[in-house]
Amino acid sequence: MKYIQELMEGMAVRDIYYCKQKNAAVTKNGKDYWNVILQDKTGTMDAKVWDIGSPSIIDFETGDFVYIYGDVSSFNGALQITIKQSRPAKEGEYNTTEYFPMTSKNVEEMWAKLLSFIDSVKNNYLQTLLKKIFVENTVIADRFKKSSAARSVHHGFIGGLLEHTISVTENCDYMVGHYPILNRDLLITAALLHDVGKIKELSLFPENDYTDEGNLLGHIVMGAQLVEKTADAIDGFPRTLKAELEHCILAHHGKLEFGSPKVPALVEAIALNFADDMDAKMETFTELADRTTNKEWQGYNRLFETNIRLTKGE
Repeated sequence: MKYIQELMEGMAVRDIYYCKQKNAAVTKNGKDYWNVILQDKTGTMDAKVWDIGSPSIIDFETGDFVYIYGDVSSFNGALQITIKQSRPAKEGEYNTTEYFPMTSKNVEEMWAKLLSFIDSVKNNYLQTLLKKIFVENTVIADRFKKSSAARSVHHGFIGGLLEHTISVTENCDYMVGHYPILNRDLLITAALLHDVGKIKELSLFPENDYTDEGNLLGHIVMGAQLVEKTADAIDGFPRTLKAELEHCILAHHGKLEFGSPKVPALVEAIALNFADDMDAKMETFTELADRTTNKEWQGYNRLFETNIRLTKGE
């Protein structure tokens, strides 16, 4: 299989890809055509079907695996495929693991790490809360392992939410050892739960898109709601501790303009914000480096709000 990341201008394409999106459109001259987005585990690429009445074009829909024959060209500085022949692929002709981006790390090993962090929390109320969410609720556990951490930007792949959560928690655990002012139990619990709302905010692959709840409420609010509901079901859960934990989740984006309902007021909330932001930015650079051999300037990046460059490592 020739992966999308390997395609270059002038190449002929004869392979199976996942149709992430297909829309009918009309040219300025009134001719019907299709806008298509093809996907494999290395990324996506725009494609066009100009001759939709051709017998070589067998119709397909969004969500289909499609065999295509076509050519790669460049338009406005971006690569795209002109599809000349197409047909829905048959079951057995493709392996779904080749079409959706997935963590390179072992999911079960990461899950074992998450459980070890839970066991390390000494506060009985916080540990009970974590076990109710991640251990007793098997629906949450299963979805947490499969979810991405974002539609794009960073950790936008199967297992990305778990990978990001472990990384953020490890960052927080390091800070606890360096800054004695931090309450480890509160910070570790907040780190493990800071993005739990994303299991409702984003649909699973292949869609990996915002749900209605995700658009209306967002993962920060939904995560805080889950924590409050779970804590309220634990007899005697301290009211102040619950508020502090919810605050850490509500403030973990750091600023109101970044989507946080609250600005960090606790030192644990500040530490969580830094740990989350660092992991997101390091992963963004990592994914960019993995996608390109160009070690020069990469252009404007909205996460960093500047033109960024990869170091050459020389």
